[in-house]
Amino acid sequence: MYNRNDSYLIPIMKSEGFVLKQPINVYIISGFLGSGKTTVLQKLVEECNARGQKLGIILNELGDTNIENHLFDKEQMYELLNGCICCSIQDDLKTTLDQFIKNPVDILLIEGTGVANPTEIIEALASPLYIDQFNLQSVISLVDASNYLDYQSIFSSSKEVRTLLKEQITSASFIILNKTDLVSEKKLDKINNQIKKLVNEEIPIVTASYGDVSANELLMERIRTINLTNKQVASCGCSTQATCDHNHVNHASIKAVKLEDIPLFDKKVFEKWLKSLPENVFRGKGIVQFHQDSNVYSFQFASKKLAIQEVKSKSGLKPIIILIGNGIDSEAIKKSYEQTFLHLS
Repeated sequence: MYNRNDSYLIPIMKSEGFVLKQPINVYIISGFLGSGKTTVLQKLVEECNARGQKLGIILNELGDTNIENHLFDKEQMYELLNGCICCSIQDDLKTTLDQFIKNPVDILLIEGTGVANPTEIIEALASPLYIDQFNLQSVISLVDASNYLDYQSIFSSSKEVRTLLKEQITSASFIILNKTDLVSEKKLDKINNQIKKLVNEEIPIVTASYGDVSANELLMERIRTINLTNKQVASCGCSTQATCDHNHVNHASIKAVKLEDIPLFDKKVFEKWLKSLPENVFRGKGIVQFHQDSNVYSFQFASKKLAIQEVKSKSGLKPIIILIGNGIDSEAIKKSYEQTFLHLS
């Protein structure tokens, strides 16, 4: 359940003909079983409806029945059942995303199962097929304060559970320490300190009972895709050709860096460059072309391994490189890319 499949192929032409004028804003709601995800989801739905925003929802369950779907029966909702959205039913996720491209909404809320790793959902949204169609705003991760310390104990939980909890926390751009009414102040301080050791100090950690967090906090933009196609990128990651407002950056930990206008280059040079990227760049994917080769290729890069697959139907495809990581230094990536490839164009 927790193993990542790095060899899946991107269905490049699946949504051809459906290009959104305005990308759909997406919020991922993550958290272990019983942490309060659905309560927060309900709050988001109520707020979006009050604002007059057209809403879409993706609900994921491991079993074949979602007993909470009636809570959202008035919304444009899709259920992904019998598997985890982050691994065994990723193709179903992509099929559902295609439906929202054909029938757009203002905001898309994705609630994974209690055992979903949000990073896998982030990667799907940041694929070449979807990165310009969906604008990931935030990954909201809930932590159950009443059970957190037990889940961390080697005596009362498994390594898989501890690993999953860490993944859900470290991939978050906003953390809700929920059910704090069930723990003492001393215990709460201990949990807070443990979580702070796992994330950058800029990642907000708020305490709550019954998921009671302000809608403005929940809907704040905390993740940005940085496009390095522009000639200059400021140190904050904003294009210097645009007005830079640091309030919109929020120093989110997870970032996607997009490189376009890609020149032709040597395959070995490309692979060497990918492997030289910092360890905090944990994923790469995209479309590339090589010298003396008329074919177009999709690539997947993870765990310092590169997989390349020829794209048979290549009409309209443009080369693009997407890098996803934790705390990526966009300026360093840009410099490395330019030094390696731009003199070849």
